[in-house]
Amino acid sequence: MNEIQQRLLSMLEWLHEFCEKHSVTYYAIGGTLLGAVRHKGFIPWDDDIDVGMPRKEYERFLELAKAEGGRYRAETVADGNKDFIYSFCKLYDTESTVVCNTKYRTKRGLFIDIFPLDGAGNTLEDGKKYYKSIEFKNRVISAKRGKLSKRKPFYQNASVFIAKFLPINWRKKLAKVHRECAAREYDTCEYVGNLFGHWHEREIVKREWMGEPKLYEFESIKICGPQDADSYLTSIYGDYMTPPPEEKRKPDHEALFMDLNKSYLED
Repeated sequence: MNEIQQRLLSMLEWLHEFCEKHSVTYYAIGGTLLGAVRHKGFIPWDDDIDVGMPRKEYERFLELAKAEGGRYRAETVADGNKDFIYSFCKLYDTESTVVCNTKYRTKRGLFIDIFPLDGAGNTLEDGKKYYKSIEFKNRVISAKRGKLSKRKPFYQNASVFIAKFLPINWRKKLAKVHRECAAREYDTCEYVGNLFGHWHEREIVKREWMGEPKLYEFESIKICGPQDADSYLTSIYGDYMTPPPEEKRKPDHEALFMDLNKSYLED
């Protein structure tokens, strides 16, 4: 592991112990689960951690984490910080500094992404149809809070430009989308998913695949993941045990600045 992965592993260990202590259900999802199954730890070129929690557990986690305080800080748009533009929770390590080039120069720490998992429907067709309605609203929000960039494709820059003229408060719109997502309860739907995820409708999966959290080896620790990881990972990645070609083995995130030994709370 590199130094970033070592620090993230410490964060993940804390998160697992915190959730065990408070009986909060969570699952490693996306690339984190893929890493646990295929590599018994981090995907070698990966630099992030993704975790999902059923909506009620997600909201309970936020309350508990904020009440406890300490080194690791959970933040969402609801906290009201102008430069926080994400649709889900980020858990930050306050003893590090990472500057990201979002619409603002966002200064926080190393982070774990924590997503709410919501009900989607009782059939896969219904679940995907419901997801499409949520995705459209998320795309409008994403464009509204985005910034023009030479690194983006033309159509994304066009969306950001057009969105500037829409009379929409994206923060209020996002709060409304979260309320809409919460309306379909996780525990009563046959199909559930991460409606804010990177893999779009492929993240609509059978609730029984998530099931009772199962322990997986992840580097030197154990973490929770779906009961049926094979079905979950196949839904998202297809042949998930075959690594991508060399040219695609690179991290998804890039930072403008990073200091693992200085708190972002300092000037």
